[in-house]
Amino acid sequence: MSKIRLLHLADIHLGIEKYGRVDPATGLNSRLVDFCSCLDEAIEFALGNDVDLVVFCGDAYRSRDPNPTYQREFARRIRKLARSGIQVFLLVGNHDLPLATGRANSVEIFETLEVDNVHIGRKPGLHLIRTRRGPVQIVAMPWLARNVVLSRDDHKNKTLDEINQLIEEYVATRIGALAEELDERTPAILAAHLSVMGSVYGSEKSVMLGSDLLVPRSAIAKHAFDYVALGHVHKHQVVSNDPLAIYAGSIERVDFGEEGEEKGFVVVDLEKGSAEYSFRTVRARRFLTIEVNVEVGDPTEQIITAIERHHIEGSVVRIQIRTTPEKEPAIQYTEIRRALKDAHSVAAISKHVERKARTAFSGRLVEDMTPRQALDLYLRAKQYPADRARLLLEYADRLLQDGTQASARLASGSAPERGEAQ
Repeated sequence: MSKIRLLHLADIHLGIEKYGRVDPATGLNSRLVDFCSCLDEAIEFALGNDVDLVVFCGDAYRSRDPNPTYQREFARRIRKLARSGIQVFLLVGNHDLPLATGRANSVEIFETLEVDNVHIGRKPGLHLIRTRRGPVQIVAMPWLARNVVLSRDDHKNKTLDEINQLIEEYVATRIGALAEELDERTPAILAAHLSVMGSVYGSEKSVMLGSDLLVPRSAIAKHAFDYVALGHVHKHQVVSNDPLAIYAGSIERVDFGEEGEEKGFVVVDLEKGSAEYSFRTVRARRFLTIEVNVEVGDPTEQIITAIERHHIEGSVVRIQIRTTPEKEPAIQYTEIRRALKDAHSVAAISKHVERKARTAFSGRLVEDMTPRQALDLYLRAKQYPADRARLLLEYADRLLQDGTQASARLASGSAPERGEAQ
């Protein structure tokens, strides 16, 4: 049997429109066009390079309730693959799952309509898919929602950590059990939407910390698998070589946390006992950060010069300015935005003004002052009128004296007098 060629991609996230604008040619948000264009590159590669099987490892949309436009754009592309005779396997990710048990997930419609050559991994299980070059076994491990575990009466009082541990143990056990059911003569892959311990997160790290489900590498690194296709982590990476286990990564950049990451898909030539891969990049929208440090000279001129050193056309750009209180008022933001006119969008023009900390007065550190002295210093620094400052200090003296007396009585065990703070 000849090698089976599969294309592995994940985390398309149609519906992310941040930093976008209306595309005059289509009427769609330009960021939706970006994500669709990157997906189109993967599909065109599959159609023109003898791909037998496309494995999508979850998160077709940004939200679990995609609008009809997003569903239409995704369905057009899946239909194009399926009509060509390429087998398509769609795994359910966390962004594809509904909040309530019993509701349909966002890719289930393909199964309901019985679309030829399209297979859905909506629950853990084993699938046998017959491609043009022979059969492939796929062990599906979609994202498992916590509400399924919480719905059981004996789990209702468990903590979040305990629920996570139960799910992680179930995932590891279920993958192991399904691996034992595999036919040793047929190529086998694991398609999973989860986080593997030791993976390097991309921009989604802050979202995932404290709530993500982690499984040990040993849970997926089963010798029964010839390849492990992973989704959920946006950064493309190899997490195991025995067997080969890879995160395809997201198909397009989501935000500046992914500014330096290559985006694309994985192509695998698969046979029993062997998998060889290559990573194919797509023309993802460029994200560009320009940092400028302005301490002397004309700040606006220096910022524009820094912009001109970069090729900003078509990029999502942010400007980060470090300057001084003296230079800050001279920054002309209208001129800066004019210099950015060729950018696809300007995410932000932010500034950090470095101010000298005033920690001493007349040679004395603020930390060494009494509360009364610190207040006196504050009133003088703010240039309060002398009469008002004197009155405020008298009130402060009374409050400090009353507090000292109350503390002394409490320390001696005496009850506070009527009218004192308690």
